[in-house]
Amino acid sequence: MKVILLKDIKGTGKKDQIIEASDGFARNYLFPRKLAVEASASNLNAIENAKSAQSHRKEVERQEAQELAKKMGDMVVEIAVRAGENGRLYGKVTNQEVADALKAKYGMDIDKRKITVDAVKNVGETEAVIKLYPEISAKIKLNIVAKD
Repeated sequence: MKVILLKDIKGTGKKDQIIEASDGFARNYLFPRKLAVEASASNLNAIENAKSAQSHRKEVERQEAQELAKKMGDMVVEIAVRAGENGRLYGKVTNQEVADALKAKYGMDIDKRKITVDAVKNVGETEAVIKLYPEISAKIKLNIVAKD
């Protein structure tokens, strides 16, 4: 009997995979536990529609990330930090500070884990890389200034 798996089953197959299972295994184990459904034409069509909808959603997210990356190329974010003589920083510029500055100036809510800032030791300009989507990232300029 051909069945469509609804969940990953170790030793049997992955989700949305069509497998050939014995009648007893399907009726007594897979169906009662809602691990699989019979591979009828309507179930195959539903799985295919779900896959196409998911791929469309991913493509839309990818397009939005590319547009956002283009917008972010022009952004300059100013961050005020404590600094000593000669412009040497006491601490370091953290990803959270960059995320807070982006939210304050541009209203963008970016997760701090997606921001990468190189080690900044002096006041001045540097860059931060923001990972927006797999294989899509944007660079923004950071203007580090000394706090009074």
